[in-house]
Amino acid sequence: MTEPRASARSARRLLGAAALVLALPLPALAWGPQGHRLVAELAWDGMSPAARAEAAKLLAGEPDPTLPGIANWADELRANDPDLGKRSGKWHYVNLPEDGDCHYDAARDCPNGNCAVGAIQAQTAILADRGKSKAERLQALKFVVHLVGDVHQPLHAGYARDKGGNDFQLAIPGQPERPGGYGANLHSLWDSGMLSMSKLGDERYLAKLKRIQVPAVSAVGLPPPAADWAEESCKLVRQPGFYPPTHKLAPDYVATWRPLAETQLRLGGEHLAKVLDAALAPGR
Repeated sequence: MTEPRASARSARRLLGAAALVLALPLPALAWGPQGHRLVAELAWDGMSPAARAEAAKLLAGEPDPTLPGIANWADELRANDPDLGKRSGKWHYVNLPEDGDCHYDAARDCPNGNCAVGAIQAQTAILADRGKSKAERLQALKFVVHLVGDVHQPLHAGYARDKGGNDFQLAIPGQPERPGGYGANLHSLWDSGMLSMSKLGDERYLAKLKRIQVPAVSAVGLPPPAADWAEESCKLVRQPGFYPPTHKLAPDYVATWRPLAETQLRLGGEHLAKVLDAALAPGR
C-alpha cells in the first residue's frame, strides 16, 4: 500500500505546482496565440501564389510548416531562446508621446531600431534579401509574421507610463479575482480576453473575420509603412472610452470594443499579406 500513497502525494504536489503556475501573472502576448494564428491565416489567403511558394520553401522542415505554425514563435523565444528573446523584447511594441498627435519619429521613438516599427522594417529587409542564408530568412519571416500582428494590437502602440495597459488593472465581472482585487489588466483583455470570450475556434473565427469589410489594401513597398500602422493603433488607444473610466469592466465594454479588435486583426492579415508579397515575390 506504500506505493499508491506515494503516487497520491506526487499527484497532489503536481497539482499544487500547476495551480501555482496558473496563478502567476503571464507576460503580455499581443493578440495571444489565437489572434496571431488568425492574422497569419488571413495573410496566407491574401498572398500571391509566388509569395506563397517562396514562403513554403523557407518553411520546409519546420514542425508545422505553415504561417500559423510559426506565428507565435517570437513570443515563445522567452522560454525557448531567452537570449534572443531578451534582445528582441523591444521589437514587440512602440511607445509614442502622449502630448502629440501619435506622430512617429524614428530618432525619438525607436533608437537603434529597437521598436516594432524598426524591427518590422529591418526583418523585412533580411527576408527580401536572396543573398541571405535560408536560416536567416526563415528567422526573419518568423519575426515579420508575428510583429506585423503586434503593431495592429492598439496597446502595442500605447502609453509608456502603464506599459501599454499592462499596469492598468481590471476587475472583470464573472472572472476570479487575483490578489489585490483584480482579475486581469487592459493589455491582456485586448491580447486575448475579448477574443476568448467569443468562444470561437480558429476556423469559425477566421470565417467571421473574413466577413468584416475593410478598405482595400494596396500593394506596399519596402520598407513597409509600419509607422503608419503604429500611428493608427496609437489613435485607437486615445479614443474616448478605450480605457475604462474605472478599474471595473463595464458590462458593455466587450460588446463595444471587440468589433474594433477584430477589425484590427483583419487589417493585420491584409497588411501582412502585402508585406510578404513585397518581400518574397517582388516585381510579380
